[in-house]
Amino acid sequence: MPPRKRASATIIALANQKGGVAKTTSVASLGAAFAELGKRVLLVDLDPQACLTFSLGIDPESVEASIHDVLIGARALNEVVVSAADGVDLVPSSIELAGTEAVLLGRPGREYVLQEALAKAATAYDLILLDCSPSLGVLTLNALTAARGLIIPMPCEMLGHRGVGQLLDTVRDVKRILNKKLTVIGVLPTMFDSRSAHQQDVLADVGERYGLTVLSPPIPRTVRFAEAPAVGRSILATARSSKGAQAYRAVAQDVLARL
Repeated sequence: MPPRKRASATIIALANQKGGVAKTTSVASLGAAFAELGKRVLLVDLDPQACLTFSLGIDPESVEASIHDVLIGARALNEVVVSAADGVDLVPSSIELAGTEAVLLGRPGREYVLQEALAKAATAYDLILLDCSPSLGVLTLNALTAARGLIIPMPCEMLGHRGVGQLLDTVRDVKRILNKKLTVIGVLPTMFDSRSAHQQDVLADVGERYGLTVLSPPIPRTVRFAEAPAVGRSILATARSSKGAQAYRAVAQDVLARL
């Protein structure tokens, strides 16, 4: 019998053009949770600020090559992958990524560059998580074009609603023009304080307002999240039994069930 063809990875983008929504924390924590479940995980840092790269213990200024080099065609994706903490691999970012959009703007098929790069490495992983920059520019369009699923991290506060509608408009355009397979897995409530009646009201409202699945449980607000990047690990390693770590483990299982 011929050898079985290894399945391609499921690619999931985490995006929200509003900053400060715990997007990078969610990518790192979900990646670690999936790895704990025995999945082969690749994280891709698509933010020029390189917060995910730094959070996983890698100095963005010391990387020899980054996702910037992949997107401009100077390197293959497997040439820039590095092993990171908590059992995941990482495609790091660097400040050079700030100029990548300008390079891509003049390129035909610019929205498909990341998709093509990931396709060559997809069989080596079960899950690929894309940490998008807080914008709806060319890099985020590349992520939405490459992804099968989208998770929208959103704080449980009324201002957290701002921009979600615009992001969903972009998703509809991407599905219509660029990627018919893209689906919204759900909204991931972050920085949740169960003592706040306002946050409980927002949590109850968000699913109905946008017609989206709300992933469960909500991620609690805790100082443990701020402590983890200082040692280059996720909260699943630095505070294994904390409510935040337990919540991300439960969300990872929820996401796998939906996939």
